[in-house]
Amino acid sequence: MAETQRSFTDLGRFGIYTFDFEHLPAARMRDAVQELEDLGWRSFWFPEVFGREAFTHAGLLLAATRRMRIVNAIANIWLRGAWAAHGAARLLGDAYPGRYVFGLGVGGRPKPGTKLLTAMSDYLDELDSLETPNPAPDVPVRRILAAYGPKMLALAGERTDGAHTYHVNVEHTANAREIIGPDVFLGVEQAVLFEPDPAKARAIAREHLRLYLNSPYNIAKFRRLGYSEEEIGGGGADRIVDDLVVWGDLDTITARLHAHVEAGADHVAVQVLGVEPGASAMPYWRMLGDALPL
Repeated sequence: MAETQRSFTDLGRFGIYTFDFEHLPAARMRDAVQELEDLGWRSFWFPEVFGREAFTHAGLLLAATRRMRIVNAIANIWLRGAWAAHGAARLLGDAYPGRYVFGLGVGGRPKPGTKLLTAMSDYLDELDSLETPNPAPDVPVRRILAAYGPKMLALAGERTDGAHTYHVNVEHTANAREIIGPDVFLGVEQAVLFEPDPAKARAIAREHLRLYLNSPYNIAKFRRLGYSEEEIGGGGADRIVDDLVVWGDLDTITARLHAHVEAGADHVAVQVLGVEPGASAMPYWRMLGDALPL
């Protein structure tokens, strides 16, 4: 754990998580994140997957907003060395005091023969050992770690300010809280889908989950969550699909979000599915913003 545990209450209880900005030009990104800020959303989480580089993406969103907390979820350690990540995070923290959260993870394709826990531990070692003439931010940058298994969660609790989980069930949130202890930040992503028809909802959810249900790293995670090979294979059984993507009406969706909080999450980042690339989830974000205590 970091020497002084830093508060995350400024992120709010619920935030936005989205891939959608990968498909938008910069002007539309600015307009959308500014509207979210005006609606009262206090934090915005985004991954590094389809080409938008993590730190320049964060810088654009920070520059476009006044109060919003921007979270890399995640900056992929395979895509840059610790020296580059350290310098980028330090500059963002200096330019936007207290508004940038440095999220790290081992997503994507690791180098052959690499042990993920060892790679992350070595990366953190290098980050912690770096010296630079760059001015330190007045507010220390908070660092969190994408973690699922007990060893990576323990590492997050010991070496960073918190853990962030992705595509997990409520039971995992409760277990993660037990592992990292009561005082370490736990952020949880939850995918949601505003579709009342079970067949349509599960078809959309399965398409979204297809990559995850077929990658070795995620399959191992789902096994640890208690799903059988039969439930993981064949596109995903109803149980795993319904646990990872909550679908239905607003009440059903918000109940699941609150369930993560009750299980121990400090913050839930809500990922709205079912939006075509280039379209906007703003109508759903507005509805969620009215229904949730942001």
